[in-house]
Amino acid sequence: MAFQRSSGVLLHVTSLPGPYGVGDLGPAAHAWIDWVADAGCRYWQLLPLGPTGYADSPYASFSSFAGNPYLVSPELLVADGLLTQEDVGAPSFDNSAVDFGRVIPWKIELLDTAYSRLSGQLHTEFVAFRNDEADWLDDFSLFMAIKEDHGNGAWADWPAELRHRDGDALNAVRKRLASAVERHAFRQFVFFRQWRSIREHAAASGVEIIGDIPLYAAHDSADVWAHPELFAIDPETSQPTLVAGVPPDMFSETGQLWGNPLYRWEIHATDGYAWWIDRLAAVFRQVDVLRIDHFTGFARYYEIPGSDDTAENGAWRDGPGAGVFDAAHHSHGELAIIAEDLGPLGDVVEELRRRLGFPGMKVLQEAFDGDPANMFHPDNYAEDFVVYTGTHDSDTSRGAFDSADDDYRRRVLEYTGDTPDTYPWGLVRAAWRSIAVVAVAPLQDLLGLDTKARMNYPSTIGSNWQWRMEPGVATPELAARLAALNEETGR
Repeated sequence: MAFQRSSGVLLHVTSLPGPYGVGDLGPAAHAWIDWVADAGCRYWQLLPLGPTGYADSPYASFSSFAGNPYLVSPELLVADGLLTQEDVGAPSFDNSAVDFGRVIPWKIELLDTAYSRLSGQLHTEFVAFRNDEADWLDDFSLFMAIKEDHGNGAWADWPAELRHRDGDALNAVRKRLASAVERHAFRQFVFFRQWRSIREHAAASGVEIIGDIPLYAAHDSADVWAHPELFAIDPETSQPTLVAGVPPDMFSETGQLWGNPLYRWEIHATDGYAWWIDRLAAVFRQVDVLRIDHFTGFARYYEIPGSDDTAENGAWRDGPGAGVFDAAHHSHGELAIIAEDLGPLGDVVEELRRRLGFPGMKVLQEAFDGDPANMFHPDNYAEDFVVYTGTHDSDTSRGAFDSADDDYRRRVLEYTGDTPDTYPWGLVRAAWRSIAVVAVAPLQDLLGLDTKARMNYPSTIGSNWQWRMEPGVATPELAARLAALNEETGR
């Protein structure tokens, strides 16, 4: 297990403060790295960095390889001479939350202006970037250009010759949309140029970055369009024949129908899981550690007919097991991966996780139902776990406490020794004092914020992924308090 006793803070880039409607890779991100270092934490944990599509979710991306151009910093584009302050204009956003509807068209217009001024050394760097990243960038840029040309509609609704990637049709559209293709490649160039600066600053500050990827690719993605043979896709209609989800349970009578096309694992195995090896290599060029969302699917996954409207008629299937990671280990060496192993599958996932040496996850909010065998209770941990006070899908710890019943509140206060007023920090202390090798808290919990600061309500659309921290709340005093806790707990 490639981890030492340490700690981190969970905060997505979009939640950083700043004047331009969404957190980005500019000065606030660099200041945040300094704060994490001052707090004595080893890790800054993020949500996925891919280009967001459906419902602005970072877990539904147009590419498993590309970066999100909406995170590009206008201030750094000004510093590079690609924009002027007049181009950027005076800030006019309500920065209390991310307004994706306003931010996205504004940011795209700025990026197109910056592209129009590309010249000199930056143009030379751009050409080198396109050559170096051609394996994924060519398909992605063409995919986005065609999508734009078709009113941003899903690729499964494009004309058949483009859906099926007919050679003559692709050559013709690549020529016709050459400028648009290059614009999309440029957006990736500036994203990764700015991200490289983040990585260098973090490394110099002793901070490592924990990234995140979803197990499944979105149907409407360059990944599925470029490699339909790797997914359960009907070759005629381009629609999924088998999709992901979870079965009915106490929370949903019809289960959850996610809609992502399932992998054809037998096809992946024939070339040694090359697509997955490339995907992991790409993300490890961006981050130091990787959390894999829904890691359980490598052990067992739920298969639902693509034509169904609910998840009621699915069936459990065996996943590829260790095959993907054995191949990646052979290609890349040891992988610093956190396995999101939450869910009902129990021993089969635990066996795979331990076989691979990946730490699993514990969510401390879930520990206080009164069951002495509760697997989330710190008394029942092993060392090979990362404990979170809460996750991006959870309520904040303050919000969860406020909405809980009296028995939950009594038990958690007895365990932490806190009062209702001091409770959120008590949960942080409990996580840090646990045996888990890494302890992580969302910034919302360090600040003691209530439900209004929640990041996501799973299985809902609207009002998600919008929370932003207020400027100045990550104070030196808070950093010093966390640094003292890290020293006290040996993290």
